[in-house]
Amino acid sequence: MTYDAIVLAGGGARRLGGVDKPALSVGARALLDRVLDACPDARTTVVVGDRRPTARPVRWTRETPPGGGPLAALDAGLHETTAPLVLVLSADLPFLDRPTVRALLDAADGDGAALRDPDGRDQPLVAAYRAEALRREIALLATEHGSLRGLPLRALTAELELTPVSVTERAPLASFDCDTWEDLAAARARIREHGNVLDEWMTAVKNELGIDVAVDTKTLLDLARDAAHGVARPAAPLTTFLVGYAAAQAAASGADPAQAVAEASRKAADLALRWAAEAEADADAQEGGSG
Repeated sequence: MTYDAIVLAGGGARRLGGVDKPALSVGARALLDRVLDACPDARTTVVVGDRRPTARPVRWTRETPPGGGPLAALDAGLHETTAPLVLVLSADLPFLDRPTVRALLDAADGDGAALRDPDGRDQPLVAAYRAEALRREIALLATEHGSLRGLPLRALTAELELTPVSVTERAPLASFDCDTWEDLAAARARIREHGNVLDEWMTAVKNELGIDVAVDTKTLLDLARDAAHGVARPAAPLTTFLVGYAAAQAAASGADPAQAVAEASRKAADLALRWAAEAEADADAQEGGSG
């Protein structure tokens, strides 16, 4: 599905004391980068805000004058897009994920679709819109009020027919945003919980290294266990490094990266088991000889 993405990143962050909110980190990744990671296949990604380093290339723009409010910012972003479907996001959504974005795009009948949070409120800054409907209503509001400056997004969405998309059990925090320091602390604590930390860490490392490959975490952990127990504890990280290197070579020759990781892991795990079996056989032989 062809779509463009607009990320609004120019708010004043008054409840955070005016800090650069999109640059604040959760899980050692900037909030803005976490949002950009949720929509990697957008044809054009426009960020409305001041320029800053990002994990992937984007197009930058600002509303005129800066600080004109979310509706003015949305209008500025819309001028940089051409796709018939536009994903609109705020830059402070640490738990937004790709399946949620896909669900919004798939549900964008009528004028679009908006994420409905656990409290039953539709979120206009986690939504997919028909670009034609956005342009039409923004033009009407500009004519009616003489300017978009200071107008809330609700003035726009009240005139649109949006399909609600409820947050799922798998991603109940997709609409969670960081408006306060307490919100930021809660988000950071959440990703360090036992059930989340490995997935979050793997995603952070992949982003840091500029790679995007599906990783079977259980397979790699089983391999590390076999290498540590069957050979020596330091063998665990060294073996997983070599598996990654071998998989990269295979992928460079045209193999599917995820399959290359799986195949290299299987070979290394089999080797570790053979190594352990040989050592066990030798130990048994020595015990028999001494007896």
